[in-house]
Amino acid sequence: MSQSSLWQLHTDTGDFAELCNALYQREISLIAKGDFSSAQSVQARLESLSYYITRTAHAMVTVIAQGHSPLLLDTHNASWSAKQGKQIPLSGQETEQECANIINWYLQKDIYVGLVVPVLLADHIIIDCIDRIDLDKQRIRTNVGGWFSLTIDELMHKGQETNKRLLKPNKKIMTSACTGHCWQGNNKQLPIIPTLRELLLSCSINWKNFKKPLAI
Repeated sequence: MSQSSLWQLHTDTGDFAELCNALYQREISLIAKGDFSSAQSVQARLESLSYYITRTAHAMVTVIAQGHSPLLLDTHNASWSAKQGKQIPLSGQETEQECANIINWYLQKDIYVGLVVPVLLADHIIIDCIDRIDLDKQRIRTNVGGWFSLTIDELMHKGQETNKRLLKPNKKIMTSACTGHCWQGNNKQLPIIPTLRELLLSCSINWKNFKKPLAI
């Protein structure tokens, strides 16, 4: 089946229509409440909205139809869902040796700009992507998180000070990021719905190999 046929098949489904409707409602509400510097900024946002909503909805339906995602698709809320653990899933990312493993993962040659990665922001994990790599200074910049120094001291201590840490992807962490799971201490909180950008990025995750994203 051709790519255009797949697109037609998925856009004809009720799930696709429901996703688009939910995404439009959410994005229009965000724009209405947003603080924009000019009318042109609002116009630019609205002009691109249809493209990104359609693309995201199609990607979400596709990864489910093709069995690429272990997550459950909530079409009514245009989000992913999965069982939430009692605590934020940071096991394997906290000790000095574990931080060394994270650094080693990010310093490999198969890391590249555009790769989807998880970033811890205080009480929840977001889906982010690498937008710059500076090997000379051993640091990586992500689109939302900004610069992260790939040294053990910075990773362990500065991350605690700023409530912002670069994490190594694994299934539990990426599930938490995609579904917006949130905690306060050891108490579960209501999920934070990922942004439209995060939802689109989530569809490129290859759950069998986080360094080899899916084509969406």
